[in-house]
Amino acid sequence: MTFKKIFLFFSFISFCSSFAQKDGYWDKERSTTKEIIVSARDRITVYTEDLPVGTTEIVYRITLLDENQQMSNSLVSVLKAIPDPTGISQGSAGAVFLMSKISGDDKCTYSIFTSSENAKKYVSDGKTDTACYAQLEPVSKDAKRLSLDKSSCIKENTPVIWFGFESKNWFLNQKVVLEVVPWVDVKLNRGWNQDNKNEIISLCKTSTMAQKMANSDDFCVCILEKIMKQYRYTEFQKLLPIEKNKVYKDFGNACYKDVDISKNVFNDLRTQAAVLINTQKYNEAIQRLTTIINEGKATALDYSSIGYCYILTKQYAKAIKFLKEGEKIDDTELLVKLNLAHVYLLDDNFSEAKTIYKKYQNQNVSENLSWTDKTKLDFAAFQKAGIQSKDYERVLKLF
Repeated sequence: MTFKKIFLFFSFISFCSSFAQKDGYWDKERSTTKEIIVSARDRITVYTEDLPVGTTEIVYRITLLDENQQMSNSLVSVLKAIPDPTGISQGSAGAVFLMSKISGDDKCTYSIFTSSENAKKYVSDGKTDTACYAQLEPVSKDAKRLSLDKSSCIKENTPVIWFGFESKNWFLNQKVVLEVVPWVDVKLNRGWNQDNKNEIISLCKTSTMAQKMANSDDFCVCILEKIMKQYRYTEFQKLLPIEKNKVYKDFGNACYKDVDISKNVFNDLRTQAAVLINTQKYNEAIQRLTTIINEGKATALDYSSIGYCYILTKQYAKAIKFLKEGEKIDDTELLVKLNLAHVYLLDDNFSEAKTIYKKYQNQNVSENLSWTDKTKLDFAAFQKAGIQSKDYERVLKLF
């Protein structure tokens, strides 16, 4: 093989390794390596080093050594050649890598526990019914991979794991080497488990912004993602309440301006405003429509709706102001024109109103509603709300 081919081969291996490790890494800094002396016919338990937050898998190796034997290589060094846990399961090569090349003549059984209470109970009675895994056939060496999705030994944020050993040598002590290396998921390492995420979502749902929305799911998920990206969970928990409020406010404003989310938010506000108008709650509808307008997201129909609400609350100057703004956005929107004619009529400007009423009398304000029929419906609504005018009949005669 030429030097160039060798270089390309190792470059490829290095690239694959770095690519695979983007989602996690073997944490050699918090791996466990312990040499344990087990007395003849005795039982003993040993716990691992603290497992880092985000541990989703562990690989362990157990080797029994004779008195003067030494390990030929550490488990950490072996795992450097395997970029992620899936490589361990790919054929028998993974198992060969993990097994110690040497072992003594002695054998032992071992069990794994997830609590110190169960581990202590094992030492006293030797029962393995509370173990998450038990190797009851005596072995001189063993190696396994335990994962979050396949083993009850690994749970979210498991702090430590206890290994229990029972000597099968009736006369002499045994030397056991235990090695445990955790695999850390990069995302979970930030401490954001399901419960922590739900905590943020629940708080978001009670916020003022979220309560304005018919469906605030996307909005709250947006805030959650920004918080998760900016902070580890422990860092976020250490913030003062006033600092947390500022984080919610800043990220809430950013999410509120997101194109897709804001589109849903403003559509929700429009739906709410329409319901409020139908139930004659005009002041509340004005509040919803004002939010849309102040955010610069209003359409001509939004201006038409708020103008209609101001008419029904006898705030004619404001109605004219907003309807004129609606004309600037779309001078062809006839609902704006009709409401403008109404407000001129009710504000004692019959001549201005007459010009508009006659100009569009032969058109439809929507696909199935004529200008004339809409005028009659509006006049009926005005009269029901106690808004009277001697000129209603004069307008209808124009048609």
